[in-house]
Amino acid sequence: MTVSTAKAPAKNAYLAGVRDGWPYIFMVIPFSILFGVVAMDAGLSVGQAMGFTVLVIAGAAQFAALQLMVENAAVPLVLLAALAVNLRMAMYSASLVPYLGAAPLWQRALVAYLNFDQTYMASITRYENRPEMTTDQRFLYFMGVATPIAPVWYAMTLVGIYAGSTIPESWALDFVLPITFLAMVAPMLKSLAHVAAAVVSIIVALALNSLPSGAGLLIAAFCAMCAGAAVETAMERRQ
Repeated sequence: MTVSTAKAPAKNAYLAGVRDGWPYIFMVIPFSILFGVVAMDAGLSVGQAMGFTVLVIAGAAQFAALQLMVENAAVPLVLLAALAVNLRMAMYSASLVPYLGAAPLWQRALVAYLNFDQTYMASITRYENRPEMTTDQRFLYFMGVATPIAPVWYAMTLVGIYAGSTIPESWALDFVLPITFLAMVAPMLKSLAHVAAAVVSIIVALALNSLPSGAGLLIAAFCAMCAGAAVETAMERRQ
């Protein structure tokens, strides 16, 4: 009876993650199909495209790298662009350490692989709202969020690879990228510091849009962090 009772919270945490993760598949489906289509148009083989999407599992970085590959950019530039776009993952990882840093190495390795925008946004919100969660419950919740998303990402990329030529351009699948980020970021704007960081990142990213792929985003992210930290510090002093 005691063992069953102990397992219940862990099971509930995983199921809660699945429940919070499955709505994201409606954004993941067109996004992953689009990558499959673009990868084929760029001349990648089926194996290369699927290997790309399984190993990297980061849509924005995949598109940035793929664009530069199409333009025959040097390998270091391709890697730098992907790194710049994915720099936010380092910030995600740092903010997860207080919640998952005590987990076993194999669990942290799984979290590192599956640490993309949707899993991070859902999980960090849950952790902040449920500080009583144990490390095991946090890990299982994270994996629950990833459970419906990752397989759909792989499968729909394959659909895009094989069915891409039959998808009408009028569907405008490329529009799903900004919609996805808006849907994920908007609920996270809980304070004036968050709003300041978001506004600064938008202004700087638009102003530096002409820079090589990834460079403007990298600078915008740095400026946003500085703005958010400055506003939060000012608010703390005022209090």
